[in-house]
Parts: sequence; structure tokens; C-alpha cells
Amino acid sequence: MALNNPAFNNPAFQDQRAVQSYPGGPQAATIGGQTQTASAQQAAVDAAAQARLEGMYAAPPAGAIETDRMTVEDTVWKTMGLFAVLLVTAVAGWLWTMAPVSSNAAPTTIPWIVGMLGGFVLALIVSFTSAKKVRPALIFAYAAFEGLFVGGISAFFEFLWPGIVFQATLATLSVVGVTLALFASGKIRASKRLTKIWMIAMIGYLVFSLINLVLMWTGAPIAGGVFGIYSQPSFLFGIPWGILIGVFVVIMAAYSLVLDFDLIQRGVRNGAPRNFGWLGGFGIMVTVVWLYIEILRILAIARN
Repeated sequence: MALNNPAFNNPAFQDQRAVQSYPGGPQAATIGGQTQTASAQQAAVDAAAQARLEGMYAAPPAGAIETDRMTVEDTVWKTMGLFAVLLVTAVAGWLWTMAPVSSNAAPTTIPWIVGMLGGFVLALIVSFTSAKKVRPALIFAYAAFEGLFVGGISAFFEFLWPGIVFQATLATLSVVGVTLALFASGKIRASKRLTKIWMIAMIGYLVFSLINLVLMWTGAPIAGGVFGIYSQPSFLFGIPWGILIGVFVVIMAAYSLVLDFDLIQRGVRNGAPRNFGWLGGFGIMVTVVWLYIEILRILAIARN
């Protein structure tokens, strides 16, 4: 080492106080102290920065409650809450519909008619007022009415075609699961072109459904059968029109789910308020109920 050289045995290199006796010694004596002080200050700053970084990584991530912003996890919990309400009222609608059967009477249609009308009105209110203010209470009320509708119509169909509800539920969950998996993996995305096509198809389907209802109410021969025009056979291998139309509508409903997922994703990315998660759950519920009813009708036509 350098200190083993006898030349460095001079007190000036070993005792800092000895430097004071040399010209310029006082200034030279403080150099080491200043260096040590600066090093200590820098070390303190580095330690504080390191502690701050460790604290940031050790602390739990800020969620929707802390940031008051929309997150995927919070939207999922909201959606699950809405479906929980739907399931509870669906059980009530099922029991209400099947109550007359115990006295050898036909199932009543009151529950699903009440649920359908109430859900339709609330869906319109939520859709047209959400731009100004999101009202979770109205969305929960919609879920309750939809559950009454789903439970009532499911019980009615189950009475006519035993086992059909399990088949429709399994098919609905399969479509939702596959659509979610494809969206999450990036295999399918919403695009402006597909959305325009979907909008045109949706308007056409709504017009067709209204025409079918009018023909059924007026007793037109072409609208004969349980489902009106849906029940009429086609010219392709004797398959009813309802099955062909139903498959097309299921595809539209699946793309509607893609639009719902895309809406939630964009809301999270844009930092939308936390309350908008209720709208995401509302959109998914509307689409899933629509998908379930269409699959239920396809199976009923096929079994009829």
C-alpha cells in the first residue's frame, strides 16, 4: 500500500491537525472534512430515494376507491353484484310462475311480462340519463326486473320443454366465455367497420321483430306458430327460419359483448370516474340476457 512508503510517514499525511502548521494548511485541512460531509449528504439523499422507491413497491397498488377511477377489477365486482341480484329475483320469478302448477293449473306468465316491461322502461331511463349522471339504484332495479323476467320465462319454457333451461344456460356461458377469452387474448377487437355492420344488422333485426309481433297480433297466416315467422319452415333442408335467424342474432350478441368489453377497456384507459363501472356492468347484463333469450328460443324452435 502507499502508506507503507516511508515518505508518507510525515505527520502531514497522517494527522490532519499537523497540516495547520503549513502554508495554506487551514484550507487544506478542511478539504477532507468537506468531502466527507458532501459524501454523507449524498448518501443520505440516496438512502431517502431508495426508501421512497421501496415504499412505493411495498405499498399496495392504488385501487378504484383510492383513485375514484374506473378499473377492470372494480367493474367486475359491480357486474357480479348485478348478476347476484338478477339470480335472486330469477328464483322468485321461477317460483311465482310455477306456483299454479301445484294445483294442476298452467304456469302464469305474469312474472316475466312484469319483468319484461319494467326492465324495458328502466333500460331506456338508464341509457338516456347516464350521460348526465350514473344512478346505480336504477341499474340495480333493472337487474331485479330482468331477473323476474328471466326466471319467469325460463320456468315457462321449462314446463313446455323439460331440460331446455340447462341447455340454454350452458350455451350462454360457453358463448360468453369464448368471447371473453378471444377478446382478452387480442384475437378479436371492435372496429369501426364491424360496428357499422352490427348497427345496420341490429336495426334490421329490430324492425323484423316488430313486424313479427304485429303479424302475430293480427293473426296473419305467415305468423302462425308459437314464435310467429320464426316458426315457419325455410326452403333449406326444412330448417325453420327461426334457427337461421337465431344463429345470426347470437353472432350479433357475441359482437355486442365485444363492444361492452371494449367500452370498459377504454373507460379504464381514459381514467373514467369509478361510477362508470356500473354502466359497464349494465351493458354486459343487457347483452347476456339478450343472448340467453335468443338461445332459449333457438332450442325451443328446434325441439318443437
